[in-house]
Amino acid sequence: MPRLLPGLNYPVLCGRERLAPLGELAPGGGICHFHEEDSTAMYRNFSIVPKIIFGRGSFNQLDDVLSSRRANSDSYIVFVMDDVFAGKPLEKRIPLHGKDFLLPVNVDDEPKTSYIDKLVAQIKAYAPQLPAGIIGIGGGAAMDIAKAVSLLLTNPGSSADYQGWDLITKPAIYHAAVPTLAGTGAEISRTCILTGPEKKLGINSDYTLFDQILFDPELLAGVPKDQWFYTGMDCYIHDVESLNGKFINAFSMAYGEKSQELCRQVFLEDHADAADRLMMASYFGGMSIAYSQVGACHALSYGLSYVLGIHHGIGCCIAFDYLDDFYPTGVAEFRKMMTRHGIQLPRNLTKNMDQQSLDKMVKTALNLDPLWANCLGPDWKNIMTPEKTLALYKRM
Repeated sequence: MPRLLPGLNYPVLCGRERLAPLGELAPGGGICHFHEEDSTAMYRNFSIVPKIIFGRGSFNQLDDVLSSRRANSDSYIVFVMDDVFAGKPLEKRIPLHGKDFLLPVNVDDEPKTSYIDKLVAQIKAYAPQLPAGIIGIGGGAAMDIAKAVSLLLTNPGSSADYQGWDLITKPAIYHAAVPTLAGTGAEISRTCILTGPEKKLGINSDYTLFDQILFDPELLAGVPKDQWFYTGMDCYIHDVESLNGKFINAFSMAYGEKSQELCRQVFLEDHADAADRLMMASYFGGMSIAYSQVGACHALSYGLSYVLGIHHGIGCCIAFDYLDDFYPTGVAEFRKMMTRHGIQLPRNLTKNMDQQSLDKMVKTALNLDPLWANCLGPDWKNIMTPEKTLALYKRM
């Protein structure tokens, strides 16, 4: 029987790599160490979302899905809805019953731990008992908020206490996702990305995973073009980083290649069912990085987001456009997609930044060891120096 050493965290294992103790796991996975093959090899046994509905008009089934959660007259569901839908037709379609609580959330800024704590307190003040379910309706930020709230209703303290890997000790409230954007992979990931007082980092846990996803491609109708593009590119970049990473394996490759193929169909071709394809690309892209890892672009985007407050999707696009040396083929194709859809990225974002803020961005990016290890290998610190990272940020 393979043996795990007590008191140590263990990473996701990629392909034929061996198990190795590691001080910290990575978002959605972990870092691979390279060891000789031996009889104690173990591979990560990861969880996935157990129930999925896919199809146009499937939002109409949400009420049926939730009916089993309503055990008695005091049971209530909390619908965490992106407030962009307030007063819109989608809000009126939400199947509210009895004591259900509609909770509009604002995602103009990336979700903050302080905001999560405020929402949790609001729900606890609403009723003496915990809700029977939390339903996230919106894009990646709204879904991350729903995941974080469902965890903090059953785990004490602040959400900032759980930024890291496998710090959650109690199962979350039942929670389900209804994506209205496609690309982030938030619907399938075991993390919810939050900006805390000291860092931008997810609550990474198997308990974070949704219990149910409801994919209705009709809900993507009316998304502003730039938001549609930036969110979709998050998925495309997931694929590029996974497929070109050191942690790649047949499992990740199968999902990543299909996701990338679907992204090309959506952003370089014309298809009547483009929304359906993009939703599946997002799901497959999330599954690809679940057993491998993202890379340089996501690490750099974290710095942009933490210091400048830039949303994740556009932050990834900004960073990716300067990574020809890392992903030359992917960046070239990305630029073709931008040209086809008339996308203009913001420039000179760091031109007037003070050195302290630049240094904070560099520190944030380089703290994500597993992402750089996937991109550059175990010797990455000798390649991606603070000076090189700073030079990249100054170009942005």
